[in-house]
Amino acid sequence: MCDTDGKSSVPNGGSDDPEPGEGREEADTSAVPEAQTSPDSGNLSSAPEGSEDGQDRAMANSEQKQGTGEDEDTDSMDGSGLYSLTEEGERESEGGRERGKDESKRSARKRNRPSGGATRHSSSSDDDDEDEEEEEDAEEEDEQAMEAWLGADLRDLSRPSWRAVPSLRAREIGRDSHQFVRRVCGARGLVQRLELQGRLERHTGCVNTLHFNPSGTRLASGSDDLRVVIWDWARRRAELEFDSGHKSNVFQAKFLPHSGDSTLAMCARDGQIRVAELSATQRCKNTKRVAQHKGAAHKLALEPDSPCSFLSAGEDAVVFGIDLRLDRPANKLVVVKEGEKKVGLYTIFVNPANTHHFAVGGSRDQYVRIYDQRKINEHDNNGVLKKFCPSHLVSSESKTNITCLVYSHDGTELLASYNDEDIYLFDSSHSDGADYRRRYKGHRNNATVKGVNFYGPCSEFVVSGSDCGHIYLWDKNSARVVQFMEGDRGGVVNCLEPHPHLPGLATSGLDHDVKLWAPTAENPTTLKGLKEVMKKNKRERDEDSVRHGDQYDTQLLWFLMRHMRNRRPQRARRGEGGEGDTDESWSSPDSSDEEEGGPDHVQCMSS
Repeated sequence: MCDTDGKSSVPNGGSDDPEPGEGREEADTSAVPEAQTSPDSGNLSSAPEGSEDGQDRAMANSEQKQGTGEDEDTDSMDGSGLYSLTEEGERESEGGRERGKDESKRSARKRNRPSGGATRHSSSSDDDDEDEEEEEDAEEEDEQAMEAWLGADLRDLSRPSWRAVPSLRAREIGRDSHQFVRRVCGARGLVQRLELQGRLERHTGCVNTLHFNPSGTRLASGSDDLRVVIWDWARRRAELEFDSGHKSNVFQAKFLPHSGDSTLAMCARDGQIRVAELSATQRCKNTKRVAQHKGAAHKLALEPDSPCSFLSAGEDAVVFGIDLRLDRPANKLVVVKEGEKKVGLYTIFVNPANTHHFAVGGSRDQYVRIYDQRKINEHDNNGVLKKFCPSHLVSSESKTNITCLVYSHDGTELLASYNDEDIYLFDSSHSDGADYRRRYKGHRNNATVKGVNFYGPCSEFVVSGSDCGHIYLWDKNSARVVQFMEGDRGGVVNCLEPHPHLPGLATSGLDHDVKLWAPTAENPTTLKGLKEVMKKNKRERDEDSVRHGDQYDTQLLWFLMRHMRNRRPQRARRGEGGEGDTDESWSSPDSSDEEEGGPDHVQCMSS
């Protein structure tokens, strides 16, 4: 982490420390000529004593510094000092040396150029040298612009709020023991020690959704193979696997709160919203359709204290409120519009502190919209309570898409991830039209509808996947990357689900497995290769925006084609099985009003 005067401070003995003896040798060589040229004979005679005293003082100071360093390492598990994205002092000195070398090379080339009587061959070599200089200048300018982009919108990392040894000692004597787990889960030192623990392998397609039950003992996953698996993740075994009843890719499967883990809500590309009834004997009783969108339904939003009501959002721009206690569960709350144009929705989330409020985001639209279920009037501002958008995207010609948004643990903050753009943090209490508070960059969100999430019991960190196959964790307040892990071999990480009570998370993407991460690494991350990957992602993003103004549609088309090819074997198997759930109406968004039975009601066969 860098100080304001440009000096780099690396508390835990990071790689930026000079080798032992380097600074001392320079000081000794510079001090010798001064002693030899001093005109004061008294100073010459007393020089040995002064030098011995100085050495004694230097040794005492170095011992004192070593002692303080050992104390800090003993009490802290934080490795934040190992990394600073804008290492200003070191970068400036290195940049100055590199610029000096470049200038000396250019001047040497100019001196070696022949005079006006040179031949054609010499003139052509001059042109080549000029071209090389121009290329080097362009590369240098590009590198400087990239460094400026990486360093923008960043703040200094705060000192670690949790230290291992004092916290463990306090817990042993019963002081603040009830807060121990919460503080551990939000400790930066443990986030920097996250590493892969294991894989859950059962699905035969991309895993699109992950969700822990409220107690954190079970994990639900849904996939392109149309099946849902309930995992005992600690033992790494599947407890229940069943057919979802959907006809296309399962996008979400969530445990309803306070239902005893017996009710699971699901949505999929076929636009259906289905509910699975699970028994205590590890089997699925049935699944039934409760609502139908006219397009794909990507996300569900749970109400934190309700075991029977939730919201759904679809690409038909419709938000359904679903109450399982009613004979007709689905109620159309709003059709999201910008002017007269419908906004297809990719994401929805309920404010955990005020469940009447929910936020949505979607396709070809850059606004985060917040609604109040009690005050939706489509004739008044299309029912919108307030809208947020980064100021530089308001008038952007290329309409971006919000692929995912989430509220913080207390509902005061709202996080939105934009396709082929960055992640932005908004204050949900701000007035309509307010700009973002923080910006998180370095990842790539282009090829898929990618998720984003908070990590930590008090939303201390921001976590996202990337097209480059890596998982990024940013410190929320400083916007600096504090963890960088290689995720899927398939190249894209989409889902990130933190455990509700423990320091760890589950992730998934184009690979057919679920990956589990825990803070068990012996040393904190050094973020090796981070800058190179971030720069590569930025360059690819800029190149795509120049070459293809509508690159997102191209990538999404590729993604859909890939899934259609993967779906053919599934349809063949279902055709052989003779299931009757093959013909459901897409004509009416209120098709959930139809009577249950037939294709809307499917008996599950657990496996």
